[in-house]
Amino acid sequence: MAVAGAEPDVLRTGTTTRFAGPPSASAERACRGELVTGLGDRPAQSGDDAVPEWAGAVPGAHSAMTAPLCARGIRFGRLTLWRSGDSAPLEDDDLALLEEIAARAAVAVDNARRYTKERRTAVGLQRSLLPPATSEKPAVEAAGLYLPADADSGVGGDWFDVIPLSSARVALVVGDVAGHGLHATAMMGRLRSAVRAMADLELEPEELLAHVDDMVVQVASEAESEDPDDGDAGIALPGGPAGATCLYAVYDPVARTCVMASAGHPPPAVVGPDGTVEYVELSPGPPLGVGGWPFEPVEFDLPPGSVLALYTDGLIERGEGDVDEGMRDLAERLQRSDVLGRPLRQARHDIVEGLPPGRLRDDVTLLLARTRVVDTGSLATWLLDADPAVVADARHLVLAQLTAWDLDELAFSTELIVSELVTNAIRHAGGPVRLRLIRADTLTCEVSDSSNTQPRMRRARNSEEGGRGLYIVAQLSHRWGSRYTMGGKTVWSEQNLPLA
Repeated sequence: MAVAGAEPDVLRTGTTTRFAGPPSASAERACRGELVTGLGDRPAQSGDDAVPEWAGAVPGAHSAMTAPLCARGIRFGRLTLWRSGDSAPLEDDDLALLEEIAARAAVAVDNARRYTKERRTAVGLQRSLLPPATSEKPAVEAAGLYLPADADSGVGGDWFDVIPLSSARVALVVGDVAGHGLHATAMMGRLRSAVRAMADLELEPEELLAHVDDMVVQVASEAESEDPDDGDAGIALPGGPAGATCLYAVYDPVARTCVMASAGHPPPAVVGPDGTVEYVELSPGPPLGVGGWPFEPVEFDLPPGSVLALYTDGLIERGEGDVDEGMRDLAERLQRSDVLGRPLRQARHDIVEGLPPGRLRDDVTLLLARTRVVDTGSLATWLLDADPAVVADARHLVLAQLTAWDLDELAFSTELIVSELVTNAIRHAGGPVRLRLIRADTLTCEVSDSSNTQPRMRRARNSEEGGRGLYIVAQLSHRWGSRYTMGGKTVWSEQNLPLA
């Protein structure tokens, strides 16, 4: 409605008022409009015939009307219009029209407010579920980056992770949950927790993805069978049964190899020491949630100083061309950013330059990892016969090595750990035993044998002479565990290095 002779005060916002409970008479009155006519004939002073403050805001107006912006029990603004000059005075029909306009505008504004609040909650939850952006491990220097999609698309379920494993190894993870909003973010948190739990079991990449795939299938089936009237219903998996993609890679700085498997995720890029960029030739399995299909691992050598670039499809699928074009563009970005000669925390921003938040159709996640190695001077390996007499020899070998590394402070504890682990391997496994020490950020002691039986710590009775070995190892170690290998198993123990 046009206003003559003055600039209209279209929307005047003020304090927000919330009406709790069912609509009451007072709430309905508070959300009704008001019409004032004959402004030129009414006094501006106080009194029953005084001009209301909102109505007298425009000089020369002869009539005015106002309608509050009320939606879902909340009054958060006011819509006010005036008429002046020779135009006809406002009438009750005009007020009814204004109330209808205000009601519709209030719903639209409240929807935008609610969406903005949900988006901020989703972005905050997403960032709180991600690990620190940068990390320093004996195996890699890592730097990650997450950019949410624009407001029209909503926040997705992208994530990355850097998980320390035993024997100075590290797991690199990147994944993408289908869909957007809080459901996708919550599912991302569940998947990341599941991957970290499986990684702690020292599973191979293909086995880990198979277990996570089973979990996603179970979550999807629970979501389909839950009662919609149940107030405790869980979070449904968005995007159907194929609800997420994931890439899981394990890098070994001792062997200088990397093994990975993909569940429908694009292959990572490798920047070699000479600056060339190549993509890993993966055979990706189906996305998580399909079920029934195996995942194929790929193992390859990584020269020291190489940079692995793991990412989600939002970085290569931006509506500007096909995936191949996006991958070529990413390779060029990796070369231009000089990831080999600069800190990764700086290079990651250059790689996504030109992709600011607010113009992305999908979330963008990037994880860069520069490989490191454990040099031969920090590694000691011995092959022992399956003879109880070699336990004493093993203790002497370890003590001599610790002296050479200037780690005599750990001599007593390491001697006990080696004695218990080697004795158990000879007694229960038989065959040759491999003993290995790794000096990195911790001192790792490994004992490998040909048995597939996993050791378990138990509580020994007072009358039993044995059964306390693993308890002693656990008490002396910062952490300990075991993992299956191609030829049997490896039991490992880590101790913190003494402060310099």
